[in-house]
Amino acid sequence: MSSNTSLLARLAGGSLVLQILVGIILGGLLAAFSPELANQVAFLGDLFVGALKAIAPVLVFVLVAASIANQQTGTQSNMRPIIVLYLLGTFAAALTAVVLSFVFPANLVLVDAAASANPPQGIGEVLNTLLFKLVDNPVNALITANYIGILAWGLGLGIVLRHASSSTKTVLSDVSHGVSQLVRFVIRLAPIGIFGLVAATFAQTGFEAIGGYLQLLAVLLGAMAIIAFVVNPLIVFWKIRRNPYPLVFKCLRESGVTAFFTRSSAANIPVNMALCERLKLHEDTYSVSIPLGATINMAGAAITITVLTLAAVHTLGIEVDLATALLLSVIASVSACGASGVAGGSLLLIPLACSLFGISNDVAMQVVAVGFTIGVIQDSAETALNSSTDVLFTAAVCEAAERKAA
Repeated sequence: MSSNTSLLARLAGGSLVLQILVGIILGGLLAAFSPELANQVAFLGDLFVGALKAIAPVLVFVLVAASIANQQTGTQSNMRPIIVLYLLGTFAAALTAVVLSFVFPANLVLVDAAASANPPQGIGEVLNTLLFKLVDNPVNALITANYIGILAWGLGLGIVLRHASSSTKTVLSDVSHGVSQLVRFVIRLAPIGIFGLVAATFAQTGFEAIGGYLQLLAVLLGAMAIIAFVVNPLIVFWKIRRNPYPLVFKCLRESGVTAFFTRSSAANIPVNMALCERLKLHEDTYSVSIPLGATINMAGAAITITVLTLAAVHTLGIEVDLATALLLSVIASVSACGASGVAGGSLLLIPLACSLFGISNDVAMQVVAVGFTIGVIQDSAETALNSSTDVLFTAAVCEAAERKAA
């Protein structure tokens, strides 16, 4: 009995990243040698993602309310510079995607099958959706994982409870720490969950579905790599004035890998908050910046919208001047910030960007269908970039604030 307990203790205390890597390798091997069995273990991945999605709304609501309620007078939350970095990073991603799309123009094979969804018809509709998310019923916001509404209610409750008794604040803080403990338990199951996700994904799709779009994928992934390894480090260096790469690699390794396989920014919120805690960042800051980043920090989405739109433009032989390309970058950035408020995410915002060039909705929805075809790679990389950058920019601003205060 003691040996079993010791084994469990060693597993629980071991390197989570190493365990996840083992899960990835085992999942790939299982899919290669026994696709039928790989499909049978898919439920492990579904359970893991489901657990993360279930705990994330409660975690955000309780943690935000507790942090604001217990915030000491005069404490800086550093939210303004973080939001600036979120918006700057998203716009830089759109510009990078424009440049790469001009240098390496891709052609699409437009298909007849379009996605069965209703894309937004303009920026106004996207912003309108986000505004109504703010005033959503709090119970419905928790049930539907509406993080804009959850943030609004959490902030509001935290502000009014700042004048509550100390015992009330203590209870709220204890509940927050209790939920955080549950999150740590769920995250320790990541190797098993990712094993199921990898096995199912490789068994069901392999690389056959994306073989015809290698150049398009190369442009998408190239743009995301430039943002992750060049642009983001430059932004972080500007804030912290030291070598940014140790922090960049840590965020990619401990947040990006999980996000790549869960393919859900919402599901990765608990992972990011746990990483922020290990980095010893201010809870008052990351309890708000992480769920907010999952909503508006969308560099990967901006790249997806821009690259696929310009691929359609190139395929149809439409000329694009510099001013229009810059306007596309702005539209892609604003649209990407509202991607989480639209069912289907970034792909359903492509018709909005295509309308800038007079491309019909029928053709644009064919481009969306292409996006879904390569989505097994595109969406994974996009989520990994978005989610890891949430922690990266939060950590950079917190470190810059500490250096300034010292």
